[in-house]
Amino acid sequence: MTGGFLAGLGLILASQATCLAHLYLTMGVISGLGWGLVFTPMVATVMANFTRRRTLALGLAFSSIGLSSFAFNPLFQLLVEMYTWRGALLILGGLSFNIVACGALIRPKKRSEAPLQRVSSYLELSLLCERPYITYTLAISLLNAGYFVPYFHLVAHSRQAGFSEYQAAFVMSAAGATDILGRVVSGWFADLRHFRLIHLLSFWTALAGVFIMLLPVSSLSGSYVALVAISLLYGFCSGALTSLAFAVVPLIVGVERMMGALGLLQLIESGAGLLGTPLSGMTKGMIIFVLVLWCVSTL
Repeated sequence: MTGGFLAGLGLILASQATCLAHLYLTMGVISGLGWGLVFTPMVATVMANFTRRRTLALGLAFSSIGLSSFAFNPLFQLLVEMYTWRGALLILGGLSFNIVACGALIRPKKRSEAPLQRVSSYLELSLLCERPYITYTLAISLLNAGYFVPYFHLVAHSRQAGFSEYQAAFVMSAAGATDILGRVVSGWFADLRHFRLIHLLSFWTALAGVFIMLLPVSSLSGSYVALVAISLLYGFCSGALTSLAFAVVPLIVGVERMMGALGLLQLIESGAGLLGTPLSGMTKGMIIFVLVLWCVSTL
């Protein structure tokens, strides 16, 4: 609930920005902190309440992210045209406040500890000395460095390739649609237990890396169909690996240490995601692709 409030507040304050530093503070710090407070409890709540079909439950929960990518990119473009970017951010800030109501519907289990003892129990810093967890965290961090690159640059890349604003927005929406499908299908297939989760994660990661490298190549031909097709494939693979990346954590550290492990994992991988987008390029993408496969294969 606190995260939803901060996310909405940051976007509303950003709508009144007068300089770039103002946007860094409001959208970057305030809203960013809010989304961080929302995401980890959401993942932990799902994983704590499901055992038999945990991966499918995560896939269904994460499908909302793909749904937002599918719906809000054209919507935001429309809002900018109708109300300018300030009005669009104001509307999105108001929508974000709905997270507070969603959070109010979650009833946590009663605990006898005091708040400080509860917080300290969630800080599983000893995991940083365990090789399997460190190896997996490194792999996910390298994956995260390239994961967000298409989602940040795909619209601008499509515009640079000569396509219209709405064509560029549709490319992102197409990727978001298959992202939804990938999360659900991957979760369902993983719960059939025909393959180990880590092997499935390696498979989807490899395909996602290939399609990231093919995105700039597809636009060189000037074919809008080719760009959309590669975006669809990348969206499916990136969605498929997302739920698996979190479902593997309890297998490495156990369910009891899951909350602390998720928090540390997202703290470390976020740094890679932060640096990955501005440093993105085909050469770096190839290096990350190879390193991810090596790290995951050593588990």
